[in-house]
Amino acid sequence: MTSTWFHAVLAGVLLSSAPVHPRIESFLDRTVPPGPGGTVAVARHGKLVHCAGFGLADRETKTPARCDTAYDIMSITKQFTAAAIMKLQMMGKLRTTDRIDVHLGPVPADKRLITVRHLLAHTSGLRDLGDDYVPVSRDTMTRRALASPLRSAPGARFHYSNTGYSLLAALIERVSGSSYERFLAEHLFAPAGMTSTGYVLPRWAAGQVAIEYDKRGVRRGRPTEHPWAADGPYWYLRGNGGMLSTARDMYRWHRALEGDQVLSRRAKAELFTPRMLVDRKAKAYYGYGWGVFPHTEHGRVVEHDGGNDWSFGEFVRFLDKGVMVFWITNQAYRAGKWNFEDMNSKLTLGLLRAL
Repeated sequence: MTSTWFHAVLAGVLLSSAPVHPRIESFLDRTVPPGPGGTVAVARHGKLVHCAGFGLADRETKTPARCDTAYDIMSITKQFTAAAIMKLQMMGKLRTTDRIDVHLGPVPADKRLITVRHLLAHTSGLRDLGDDYVPVSRDTMTRRALASPLRSAPGARFHYSNTGYSLLAALIERVSGSSYERFLAEHLFAPAGMTSTGYVLPRWAAGQVAIEYDKRGVRRGRPTEHPWAADGPYWYLRGNGGMLSTARDMYRWHRALEGDQVLSRRAKAELFTPRMLVDRKAKAYYGYGWGVFPHTEHGRVVEHDGGNDWSFGEFVRFLDKGVMVFWITNQAYRAGKWNFEDMNSKLTLGLLRAL
């Protein structure tokens, strides 16, 4: 797969239609505060019924947010890393029950019992290491992660770990012999028909990538304008976040997960199996790169959100209703005015009910 291919297909994507659902549009008009920009996509029974932006993707150029605006999807990236591990298992290259030393080489004694499954489910005990934009290589990240003290014994407790997912990205490279992004592009994104998802392989059209803004409304630039290596984020971010995507591509990912062209039924069943109870009151579990709610008033629900100091997004699949909701904003916070992280449930369930 080449960046030329991405560019050619992208040109067609930007000309394709973007449906607007009148009740969803009305709900957003009542709910989303004036000021931030963002995009919302909702699908039902395999059909994209709404995909439209609100506000501006770039305030300086007055570029509106659209269905095909690209955003940093932040920790939603983790589901792609988890899916890549499942694809490697389907290919016979690894097993999720493998200890990590099988693929990463010798590890310290306290980490010899860590398995690939522990990394996927955030039960490895690994702690996070540093800022997303520290210029650190794959091998340095791996060495520091394995040298750091554990928060708990492998398998004992849930500790959300970005480092664990960066180690999974390193493991994907070692096992596949390919770069992390290229493996995802060839084995996940291309079969799913996703043309605008990645770090550096997509050729973004002018103005397609949204600008992020902080809580004071100060421009923080595009994700690609932050400190990155030539081939994508440095390794405290790679694999656990920083992926760019569009609402239309997230819909295509949802459709791929509804079928078997990317992952087999067995792989998806393992992906969405509740592994560790995260919130007893909410009956929330973690699977592999997904939050899992086995029993809700809306049936089975799987989701993952993502956030940084500027943006926030949510991707939810209501499995028994055949509904997908994805929304994201380039300014999540404004003191005294709005906080999209706090609005998450209201916004997500409101979009579901507006159908």
